[in-house]
Amino acid sequence: MDVNALALILGALICSVRGSEVEGYTKTAGAWILSLSGRKYSVMTAVECARKCDAETTFTCRSFIYIEKDQECRTVGQNSKSETVLRRSSTALYEKKVYLLECVNGIGTDYRGTKSRTKTGKLCQRWGVNSPHRPNYKPQTSPLADLESNFCRNPDADSGGPWCYTTDANTRWEHCNVSACSEDCIHCSGEDYRGKASTTEKGYTCQRWDSQQPHNHGYDPSVLSEKYLEGNYCRNPDGDPRPWCFTTNPAKRWDFCDIPRCTSEPPTIVPETTCFTGEGGSYRGTIGVTESGKTCQSWSSQTPHKHNRTPDNYPCKGLDNNYCRNPDNQRKPWCYTTDNETRWEYCQVPTCGDSAGPGNDAVIPPEEEDCYEDNGSSYRGITSQTVSGKRCQAWSSMTPHSHLKTPKDFPNADLRRNFCRNPDNDRAPWCYTTNPGVRWEYCNLEKCSTNAPKPTPGTATQPQSPTTEDSGQTERDCKIGNGETYRGKISITILGVTCQAWSAQSPHTHNSFTEETHGDKGLESNYCRNPDGDVNGPWCYTTDPNKKWDYCLIPDCAGLKCGSPAIKPKRCFGRIVGGCVSKPHSWPWQISLRTRSSRPGYYKIVLGIHTERAIEASRQVRDLEKLVLGPNGADIALLKLQTPALLNEKVIPACLPDKDYIVPSQTECYVTGWGETQGTGGNGVLKEAGFPVIENKICNRPAYLNGRVKDHEMCAGNIEGGTDSCQGDSGGPLVCHSNNRFILQGVTSWGLGCANPMKPGVYARVSKFIDWIKNTMELN
Repeated sequence: MDVNALALILGALICSVRGSEVEGYTKTAGAWILSLSGRKYSVMTAVECARKCDAETTFTCRSFIYIEKDQECRTVGQNSKSETVLRRSSTALYEKKVYLLECVNGIGTDYRGTKSRTKTGKLCQRWGVNSPHRPNYKPQTSPLADLESNFCRNPDADSGGPWCYTTDANTRWEHCNVSACSEDCIHCSGEDYRGKASTTEKGYTCQRWDSQQPHNHGYDPSVLSEKYLEGNYCRNPDGDPRPWCFTTNPAKRWDFCDIPRCTSEPPTIVPETTCFTGEGGSYRGTIGVTESGKTCQSWSSQTPHKHNRTPDNYPCKGLDNNYCRNPDNQRKPWCYTTDNETRWEYCQVPTCGDSAGPGNDAVIPPEEEDCYEDNGSSYRGITSQTVSGKRCQAWSSMTPHSHLKTPKDFPNADLRRNFCRNPDNDRAPWCYTTNPGVRWEYCNLEKCSTNAPKPTPGTATQPQSPTTEDSGQTERDCKIGNGETYRGKISITILGVTCQAWSAQSPHTHNSFTEETHGDKGLESNYCRNPDGDVNGPWCYTTDPNKKWDYCLIPDCAGLKCGSPAIKPKRCFGRIVGGCVSKPHSWPWQISLRTRSSRPGYYKIVLGIHTERAIEASRQVRDLEKLVLGPNGADIALLKLQTPALLNEKVIPACLPDKDYIVPSQTECYVTGWGETQGTGGNGVLKEAGFPVIENKICNRPAYLNGRVKDHEMCAGNIEGGTDSCQGDSGGPLVCHSNNRFILQGVTSWGLGCANPMKPGVYARVSKFIDWIKNTMELN
């Protein structure tokens, strides 16, 4: 059977697997591997399953799969290094850490990695064969040495470390080039450095990544989980030449760390010579021309453009001649150009069988709703966030999760960038996540129609009298958040099947979720509940013998609220200059400030409009009572209206951020305005565009804004230029989508021209003014 078909059969619904981590194992939620060796058990917890794995004697147990809702444990003889990992609902793959290590402790008698070449590059002979060399050590005679495949091992405790017999008839055996686990060193630019160095080259102590003191920053460990921003250890999350950290010295924002280079061989890559996948870090072709036809400057040259992307600073990146490369985690391969007026450009390198890959800027359908029909296989929107708020991994990328759902293998699924899609006809759009511990999740999307499903004939009954999650109300049956506190009486699944009573053991037996085990979870009758805090919401065991459990379709209790427009915006890419015309009233917090004089009494505020002429019947016009300028000359102000605005579907405020919150680097945000379009169209109507936040550390580089951006400001934009907020957009909102709401994170402030490369827009950082906003409102 085809592997993709197996993934389809196994992939149904997913929930987060909660509970404590199991010591000695690495957990990946939503993952499943097929194994020829393994056993099945019924257990109550993942810890019990780990004990079963540790106790296996008929085979070497390297991992186990635990399915919480089924109380099922499967011990497995393989792991993700040797088998394809597939998606599966409500499962978690636990892998023994010892079998994932690619380094040695001591002389490496316990090494269980997958290195299979010697120090001189010779391929290892399989331990179980007798050619070209008859081995003294075999799997049968040395069962505890784990002589699997042709992997380097040390069955005789050789003082030189792991070794193997070679496939070279003239060389019987050689030691392998496996680095020591205690070796604190870096390969290449140290992107994969996981050591514990926490002092910079100038002697500063590193600031913790999860701290915002003394330096604010956008490298949030909870958002950038794939960067392993642990403790205060030196890391390289942004493509610098080597690891660095923010420092605990208020006068020194950040500094490089002095970590030696490893003497062992660097990680191998599979060179891509005719096209690229992901961000193109493996591209080693010979294209040396940019998208606009300019010739590339040699990487080792400093003319006409000086730079630090040199072969010495970026080893392992293939910076040969003037060939297009991506040494520093840009969007796709690029180069400096030989044109004095153009510092750098992206290159015209094709993506591998992917007409909709990350380097392709095909236009999103202009009227695309951010919702899906049926099972969402036709969804072509731009949502790239999961139901629990995790960022999606790019479909053409293999990190942090290797997978088979590539644009090349699914050419009709529109697997563009990291947008939510449904290539395998699952029940809803989904994506792989950038969190190494969660393989995939469904996306933060709703169906375009919110009508409840019709019951399947003969299998369902109508829900009982509706009640709300708040017992003090009786208008409608709804949930708050993920519905852990839901106590309504809906008892039908999303497919219209009647729920099995929680106290019943037929047609499905279960012991994990009963009134006895979870007395405070409301497990009465057969009502939908969420006793395990599933991110996807309430569920139940079903009365269908072929379907053990399923989710329930329960509406959200939230009504009109800040940051939640009644008309969903397009959320198109490219900024105001080069952006797109907005759908009318899809950004209902946008106002137009008008004046014929500098005196506050002559200001007018117009709300509820889409056209600059303000011809809509929905417009509200208010006089200004007071204007309060920002503290210490900051480019922000508060306006007090003489009469309150009427909040309705076309006039809704955006939400304020938490105090001092720093938007994580690369977060997609949106700006709107009626400003200068420089001939790109849309004059006179509201335009919008989306673009990523750029961390201040990067934005203040000499080639960007050269230290001009202050802590109470933030940068956002496409570093290649071509689009921008512009004259007339000043004071407009920069909003970022989070937890189903748009948060006002920035106020358009300044920039060096419009749409210039490496000159992103600068915005007042609203989170730095929360106290001032609240105090001003209380006093006025």
